[in-house]
Amino acid sequence: MIKNYLKTAFRSLQKNKGFTAINVLGLALGLATCLLIVFYVFDELSYDRYNANADRIYRVNEDLKLGNNRVQYAVCMAPLAQTLKTVFPDVENTVRLKNIGGMHVNKGAERFLEYSAVFADPSVFDVFTLPIIYGDKKTALTEPNTVVITEATAKKYFGRTDVVGENLIIDGNLERPIKVTAVIKNIPEQSHFHADFLVSMSSNPESRSTEWLRSDFNTYVLMRKGADYKKTEAQFAKLLRNYSGDQMQAELKMSYDKFEKSGSFFRLNMMPLTDIHLHSSQTGELGINGTSQYVYIFSAIAIFILLIACVNFMNLSTARSSNRAREVGVRKVLGSPRKYLIAQFLSESILITLVAVVIAILLALFLLPGFNQLSGKNIVVNSHTLIWLLPSSLVAVLFIGFLAGLYPAFFLSAFQPIDVLKGKISNGFKGGLMRSFLVVFQFSISIFLIIGTLVIYNQLHYIQNRDLGYSRSQVLVIDNAFELGGHAKAFKQEIKQIAGVENATLTGFLPTAPNRSTAIFYKQAQADPKQAIFPQTWNVDEDYVNTLGMKMAAGRNFSSQMSTDSNSLVINSSAAKFLGFTDPVNKIIYKSSGGTIPTFKPYTIIGVVKDFNFSSLHDNISPVIMQLGDDEGALSVKVQTANLPALLRQAQNAWKGLSPAHFQYSFMDQDFNALYQSEQNIGTVFVTFTILAIVIACLGLFGLAAYAAEQRTKEIGIRKVLGASISSITRMLSKDFIKLVCIAILISSPLAWYAMNKWLQGFAYRADFNWWFFVAAGGIAICIAFITVSFQSIKAALMNPVKSLKSE
Repeated sequence: MIKNYLKTAFRSLQKNKGFTAINVLGLALGLATCLLIVFYVFDELSYDRYNANADRIYRVNEDLKLGNNRVQYAVCMAPLAQTLKTVFPDVENTVRLKNIGGMHVNKGAERFLEYSAVFADPSVFDVFTLPIIYGDKKTALTEPNTVVITEATAKKYFGRTDVVGENLIIDGNLERPIKVTAVIKNIPEQSHFHADFLVSMSSNPESRSTEWLRSDFNTYVLMRKGADYKKTEAQFAKLLRNYSGDQMQAELKMSYDKFEKSGSFFRLNMMPLTDIHLHSSQTGELGINGTSQYVYIFSAIAIFILLIACVNFMNLSTARSSNRAREVGVRKVLGSPRKYLIAQFLSESILITLVAVVIAILLALFLLPGFNQLSGKNIVVNSHTLIWLLPSSLVAVLFIGFLAGLYPAFFLSAFQPIDVLKGKISNGFKGGLMRSFLVVFQFSISIFLIIGTLVIYNQLHYIQNRDLGYSRSQVLVIDNAFELGGHAKAFKQEIKQIAGVENATLTGFLPTAPNRSTAIFYKQAQADPKQAIFPQTWNVDEDYVNTLGMKMAAGRNFSSQMSTDSNSLVINSSAAKFLGFTDPVNKIIYKSSGGTIPTFKPYTIIGVVKDFNFSSLHDNISPVIMQLGDDEGALSVKVQTANLPALLRQAQNAWKGLSPAHFQYSFMDQDFNALYQSEQNIGTVFVTFTILAIVIACLGLFGLAAYAAEQRTKEIGIRKVLGASISSITRMLSKDFIKLVCIAILISSPLAWYAMNKWLQGFAYRADFNWWFFVAAGGIAICIAFITVSFQSIKAALMNPVKSLKSE
């Protein structure tokens, strides 16, 4: 019986090659797009799940509110890890990681700057799954001056992986040779942190700190099987009170109770390891995390496109109902039960879906490299992918085949033989209420995506052109000026002498750089949380404001001619507002030294710079205090020249004359664009999927128009004989479809307005939601629909009336 169904289905599909091609192509495009999105979503959801104990690992975060300042950290205090392991029986193990921030590694005469390096406790191998190729995990990081490296790093520096016992010459923070004690497999791409060097924690003197009010270490907890981490988390408040109370009394001159009564708080919380990548953006992250918002958006798009593809199938199947009417009538007269007819039509649906799924998988694999480039991902299809892909494809064939074929099967099998013989079966596009609903549904989704695309690109354009409070154009950033040692200032002066250089500033605290630092200031020389401010505190030189084109709102900039400026500050407008100063110039605030016996150093505010964006436009501008000081993170150079290559050559020659290290540079506008690379990628992917959704919807519309024209062939012939023009016939055939698209515009516009307003709320600074988005989206949809339908309409109108009248 099944063989007969499949055989008959194959013959029917072969007989209607055009219908079959449109259905297969529409489903294949929809499924391929859906599969690419599934790859993306699975990749995002798989972060850190390579760890065997991923469901039992948690990171301890810190939430600090001091006065009106609140900061959320991904780091905690040094003694916390051991304390948790000692105090709480449900804690099986703990490990600390600390970002080194960059170190020099020598390879012969070459010198490399490595940023992918962390200090790690020996227990890192007991908490995380880091397979060791060579070495013993029990002793690998127990001694000072030892390091565990990845196999890729071993090959880079030694050309082989069996390098246990070899030495690496490392400068920078360590300034000593260290011994390789183990080689591990490369940390998977789907990890919230990546480290090519795991340096023993005992090499870092800060790891032995007993301070409970200073946070520097990413701390992870491995809970025992069956333990409820919420119960442990609930006891953190008591733990902090017991261990930090004395230090708080010494530093802030108040008890823990008084500290909390002042409105401030100091809390710890536990975040599941598998939530970090998509749900964490704390200060002190070990890497750049994603966002769950885009996972939801892409998942919704995948469902939309899949529904559009299924709707196409249902529309085309019911539209050609008259072509199958006699077949159904004959089968019923010959005694075929309705259930057999349903099985027959479902067999055709499943057969089409099977072919479409095979094509979709091949198409998705072919498009995957391009999709990786668009989305900024590095998704690969391997044996693990095939384990879930093949059975999922089989389920998809059955599910989508039934979903797409269910309505046509019941619709076609319901024809009554007597109605067929009397010609009462509704023909063409007219009379298909369900079909009209499905067309509206398709184009509602397409218009929704068009509006979404316009909003996203408008926001990205706004980001690119917004006045950020500083000039990023024509600013050359020479990275890692600390490589020059004590020659950084001399290098700055030499660069300023090059023709085409307007100014230069020596500091790593740039609006487009990740380098950040905070300090506590008070309005009075006492540790009163209500008088505290916890701003970004940057060391800059006297050329910083002018080089970056910032504008002074009040007072003056730093001056090398003023010896008192070493105890002076330039603050931004947000800091002035936060401090409550109407006229902050010449006001004095006090910087806390911290420690058990804090001191308060007075600083005079000499100027206020207008607010500038130094973080993502998702966030409001927060207080910034700049003080005159040395920082050699980078040299930023304002240039004004048409011969930029010549300037770069001179700068590189000046660098080589002072340091053998690599000359690395970028441009500030490129660094700024990198901050919004994820949004740029999302915008590109969004418009690509929108185009695909429209193409799939138009395939269905094309097929419907073809059948509508075919079934009105005789009517068209008579109208032409009576003198109807081609344009009038085209309007007649197109107007029904255009009406449906107009209805879709009315339905999708308010939904798109609501959804995109929610998305824009994620930006503290956002573009306006313009009315013309809806007009443009509607106009695009109507034009696309008209062009699609007109192709078939004009073709039918141009047909010779003699042939039209002979068609029946």
